[in-house]
Amino acid sequence: MTRPQGTVAPILTPFEDDGRIARDLWISHAKWVLGQGAHFLSPFGTTGEALSVSLRERMQALEWLAEAGIAPNRLMPGTGVTALPETVELSAHAVGLGCAAVMVLPSFFYTGAGDNGQARYYSELIEKVAKPSMRVILYHIPQNSGVPVSPALTARLSKAFPDTVVAYKDSAGDWNNTAAVIAAAPDISVFPSSEAQLTRGLANGAAGCISATVNLNAAAIRRLYDAARKGEDVAEADAAIKAFRKVIQDAGLIPAMKAVLAVRSGDRRWLNLRAPHENVTLEGGQALLAALGSAADHIGHD
Repeated sequence: MTRPQGTVAPILTPFEDDGRIARDLWISHAKWVLGQGAHFLSPFGTTGEALSVSLRERMQALEWLAEAGIAPNRLMPGTGVTALPETVELSAHAVGLGCAAVMVLPSFFYTGAGDNGQARYYSELIEKVAKPSMRVILYHIPQNSGVPVSPALTARLSKAFPDTVVAYKDSAGDWNNTAAVIAAAPDISVFPSSEAQLTRGLANGAAGCISATVNLNAAAIRRLYDAARKGEDVAEADAAIKAFRKVIQDAGLIPAMKAVLAVRSGDRRWLNLRAPHENVTLEGGQALLAALGSAADHIGHD
């Protein structure tokens, strides 16, 4: 696989009351989302509270998924942190497990480094991991990171590493940037970060979506993806998934989804988030489920 496509869930990370990752809940949620139809999982993206989780925890939790029988070629973990040696460590570990790709933030904090500095960062990452099987997804979320992955940088990296730099996640929410990346780097699979842009994206050369709300609504999003790819009339389905997304997004993606899962699963551990986030309440989840109505009937674990 050199050009990933489809619907990708940056899965939530459940925590025990003492802050440890809840292994059983982590595995069961991952299996449920895949069972609902997601093509891939992306552990430890923004939605997974990745930058609140240590390197050791991230590597161990990834191993838990593989040990539980989830095929590593369905996994695209986030591995980007500020320090290149740590990004190398996380990425090499994921590649060694056989993961389909690694999703890599630019090196943030030093926001003045520019495209040349980020090109050096990504180039040295690829050279230091030094595994032909490595596939990199560039991760653009400037509203959080403070650092863009520009269309020009994407084109530059695609040309320099055509077999390695294979995809781009656009979490900026700006269709103009998405379109510019598609135009600048036509060999890259470009993924908007919301299913609200899925049909428009597919019609204009995007590869699918890597979206937080695939955690809750994977089946409907997968059906929309398949139908749009076949050229079917998807207006009604598109409106429905956009309405679902809006309810969750307006309430704050991570806390909203955890609150919903806490109610539906009956497992209060879903109420836990890591600092600096605040924990959530069952009441919040109940209000969201009331707003979602029958669109949320599928949510919950057996």
